Amino acid sequence: MAKNKLLKQGDVLPDVTLTGPGNQPVRLKDLVGQKVLVVYFYPRDDSPGCTVQACGLRDQYEDFVAAGAEVVGISADSVASHQGFAAKHRLPFLLLSDAQGTAREAFGVGTSFLGMLPGRVTFVVDRQGIVQDSFESQIRVGEHVRRALELVRSLAPKSAAAP
Repeated sequence: MAKNKLLKQGDVLPDVTLTGPGNQPVRLKDLVGQKVLVVYFYPRDDSPGCTVQACGLRDQYEDFVAAGAEVVGISADSVASHQGFAAKHRLPFLLLSDAQGTAREAFGVGTSFLGMLPGRVTFVVDRQGIVQDSFESQIRVGEHVRRALELVRSLAPKSAAAP
């Protein structure tokens, strides 16, 4: 199977279903419409960079919500791992398990550091399900939060004007 390219501005949100809290299925497309969606892929629960990124999103979460967005984190970790990670760091947003790598493949998120580490990519998806930005960086974890919030805020006036 050919490797997919990373989704970019103008691409449509893939129709993928992941495992959420309580092992319940969560279809990403069902989250689109009411809010802008910030979908971030990260390598692993409780690793140093992932914890910094998740806590940065937590600390700005109310700003994301106020600007009309919802945040969703995705990694291959289990639902139980996500539950522990979210409780330990008081994460108010949804963490989804992509154990089979289906979403990672559909979004075109590869690996880094010689293929040893799952990639870290943040996508901002508008209310129509169109990707407005994708940002990939394994080490600039704070930039994921800053850049996503800036874009969400820029989309808010347009979204608020819609009926």
